[in-house]
Amino acid sequence: MPGSAALDDGSLFARARSGDGEALTFLVDRHKDALVNYLTRLSGCRDRAEDVAQETFVRLLERSARYVERGKLRPYLYRIATNLVRTEQRREQRWRLLQPRLAAGNGAGAEPRQLAALERRELGAILAAGLERVPLRYRVPLVLRDVEDWTYAEIADLLGCKAGTVKSRIHRGRESLRRLVAPYWNGEPS
Repeated sequence: MPGSAALDDGSLFARARSGDGEALTFLVDRHKDALVNYLTRLSGCRDRAEDVAQETFVRLLERSARYVERGKLRPYLYRIATNLVRTEQRREQRWRLLQPRLAAGNGAGAEPRQLAALERRELGAILAAGLERVPLRYRVPLVLRDVEDWTYAEIADLLGCKAGTVKSRIHRGRESLRRLVAPYWNGEPS
């Protein structure tokens, strides 16, 4: 699509909404790598991040009628992705609570699976494992600021809060990550 690089997100999305497949492809190509990297840091799994990114673009199109162009498509896209991760995290938490009860019913213990999952996580990068344990409300702004290099204002816009709140959450996220990683740095057993 000639001249697509010069078009802003809003113009590309307007074209994509009206059925222009090339505009949609260009828009996805423009944002997919950064979005997948962001989601990888939130979820700890690149394959899962790619799935969530794909679902994010699908949801963007499904809800295209709700989007009002104000030059903020990127924060809107990241909000969809963040909400998908939150929903998935809640689902996994409910499943973890339910699993021991289901396992007790069929005689199999859930602990071997939980230990295997823990061992797999420990094989990953120490920092990534620590980041994974930071509460999502602090992890989201922390990743957007320190990894994706978003401004405080952009993050505040995405999260629907004030820049001061964003700064506070980033500080708490860094402190939480520091505490989680400290045992590894000090040579303590995990």
